[in-house]
Amino acid sequence: MYETVESELKYKGRVLDVYQDKVMMPNGRIAKRENIVRGLAAAIIPVDEDENMYFVRQYRHAADKLVLEIPAGMLEKDEEPKIAAARELEEETGFKAGKLTYICNTYMDIGICTSKVYFYIAEKLKTGKQHLDIDEFIEIEKYSVDEAVKMIFDGKIEDAKTMAGILACKQFIQNKNEQNK
Repeated sequence: MYETVESELKYKGRVLDVYQDKVMMPNGRIAKRENIVRGLAAAIIPVDEDENMYFVRQYRHAADKLVLEIPAGMLEKDEEPKIAAARELEEETGFKAGKLTYICNTYMDIGICTSKVYFYIAEKLKTGKQHLDIDEFIEIEKYSVDEAVKMIFDGKIEDAKTMAGILACKQFIQNKNEQNK
């Protein structure tokens, strides 16, 4: 039905590669598509016993500003998403998860990019040790789930993975509370 008949590497970067592909369409015509090839990532929604969520605020060059996000990072070669989630949680926030629950996964920009993010809820948080990269400067912030949802619709949270994580967390907490009734 759809077949990539040619793929040309246009740019090879540190964290992504850009290809220009020729794709055979169902009607037999060739269409050009740009494809950004980027690795897999894990995103973590840390939640404390009072159902508060922890976020990281860090500079994002593409947005040219500090952005509020859930902790996340790229999987290392052959790394399982759950292992990456636990690693990234401690590296960015200094927390260790007593319990890590897989929620879902999603493509972040499916029209042009292969990047897929795996989401986890981190509970029973314990103090670990933050391990920031040399070029990483992170502030930790805490909000209730309702505050976080409001921040999405007030335009204070602009990152798509964070929006998805907040909404997944809200549903996770709601389901958990209903089961505990």
